Amino acid sequence: MMDWVYVALGLVILLLAGDALVKGAVNLSLRLGVPALIVSLTIVAFGTSAPELLISINAVLDDAPGIALGNVVGSNTANILLVLGIPAMMKGLATSGCDTRHSYLLMLLASIVFIALCFAGPLTWMHGVLLLAGLTFMLVDQGRRAHNHRNAAALVTEDPEELEGADPSLPGWRIALLLVLGLIGLPLGADLLVDGGINIARRFGISETVIGLTLIAIGTSLPELATTVMAAFRNKADVALGNVIGSNIFNLLGIIGVASLFGAIPVDPEFLSLDLWVMLAASVLIAPFVFLKWNLTRGWGVLLTVIYLGYLSILLV
Repeated sequence: MMDWVYVALGLVILLLAGDALVKGAVNLSLRLGVPALIVSLTIVAFGTSAPELLISINAVLDDAPGIALGNVVGSNTANILLVLGIPAMMKGLATSGCDTRHSYLLMLLASIVFIALCFAGPLTWMHGVLLLAGLTFMLVDQGRRAHNHRNAAALVTEDPEELEGADPSLPGWRIALLLVLGLIGLPLGADLLVDGGINIARRFGISETVIGLTLIAIGTSLPELATTVMAAFRNKADVALGNVIGSNIFNLLGIIGVASLFGAIPVDPEFLSLDLWVMLAASVLIAPFVFLKWNLTRGWGVLLTVIYLGYLSILLV
């Protein structure tokens, strides 16, 4: 029973700490004069993925690398099928007006490179360096495009208050407090969640990889889900779709890239035969919404959610 308590408590601490870190970092960056657009492309995207990063590092250090790999691949699959599916099912997403083609192609490229490295596994520090180099390239590329976009739209006034978590009236001491709480809470929550997940997996004879693909992956996708639901109700489909694509890129290149520096990550054969391909198929599934400008209607939302529930049933049976 205590293991489930640890999992629940760790998840709550992770979500609260991640939210605090994002708000603190966003407001500090804006206070220092960093443009809101750059903040949204970097700090917000990385902040919502901070739980996955800390969990993966803890899992490798605790000799449970299956959780690290399962968490990343499971989160990417959940981000597309669940994080896009539920908001679309609730309200629909007007994705026809979004231009995420460049970022989407980068996500597909990252997915293919990641799968190729898994087949050449186990993932070691050399693979990690390669993945982090890819992340650096993509960050520079996105930063350049953001800069060009801002120059092209120089007459448009940027409103920092539209950025998630921004509060121009927030005093300096509260910004510092948010940063401290986030930096302390993330490793604490990750440690509780990983320890509880490992114990549950061993008690029920479930592999650590499956725990990572299901329980932990869904839990750590909650920040993205919350952001996407709010974006749907604010009619900001570009935020919803961009959040998912950006998070998936960082998960593949950044999280596994950093985690593999702390120890080798073996790749389960079953992982190679199913889960990686489900992740890739889910990524390809949203191509019509990116290139053909289809809207993500309620019907599509139901379909994506049902596909995800079907995948979960296969994992748990």
